[in-house]
Amino acid sequence: MKTLLITGATSGIGEAVALLAANSGFRVIACGRNQQRLNELSCINNITVCQFDATDLAATKSALKEINADIILLNAGTCEYVELPHFDATLFERVFTINVLGVANVIEALSPKLRCGNKLVFVDSLARLLPFPRSAAYGASKAALNYMAKSLAVDFDHLGVQVQTVSPGFVKTPLTDKNDFPMPLVISVEEAAQDILEGIQSARDSIYFPTRLSVFLRFLHFLPQSWQHKIAKKLRQTKRHTA
Repeated sequence: MKTLLITGATSGIGEAVALLAANSGFRVIACGRNQQRLNELSCINNITVCQFDATDLAATKSALKEINADIILLNAGTCEYVELPHFDATLFERVFTINVLGVANVIEALSPKLRCGNKLVFVDSLARLLPFPRSAAYGASKAALNYMAKSLAVDFDHLGVQVQTVSPGFVKTPLTDKNDFPMPLVISVEEAAQDILEGIQSARDSIYFPTRLSVFLRFLHFLPQSWQHKIAKKLRQTKRHTA
């Protein structure tokens, strides 16, 4: 039985993956900050829990010092939107602290224990592929996460540790419920969990879903920057007209 550690496991995608993985024969270590929800998850077969704040390096290392896992799913994250003309630098700090530094803290805590056959799985986002309106903080953090993963894939290769990236589109979660714009091809957390669990059990380095949206955005990603800019401007105009 393989052990799957999941950060951000108390809601949304992380929780759905924890439940599906536990039901599929994995030994799951569900990590998060919400102790009440962790207590509820701990009552489920094959799930043990670990409470800590990933943005606190000392707390993260202390909580994970006795823990080993075959697969580490770096899922915890947040999203905030930039609302011009008020450019808020502290917004960027909050988003990057959780989405990037929190991931780095977990890796620092667990990397000495990684062995041949282990996997590090980074959850970034399809949003990193296009300069979406208001997404400067979120998209930049996910782009940084993707670059971190690709670089570490090279560094961990000689140890036999595989690094995978997961790039979801719109998934209906408490976080996306706050969005005030249309979300094309949105999927449920159960569908997302299925795609992630299938992906991490494969040999693929990059996992994208849902298929139609990912193919479309990956195509746009390879267009000239000027074309991407025009497309993104139209999206912003559409948002204004529907607000």
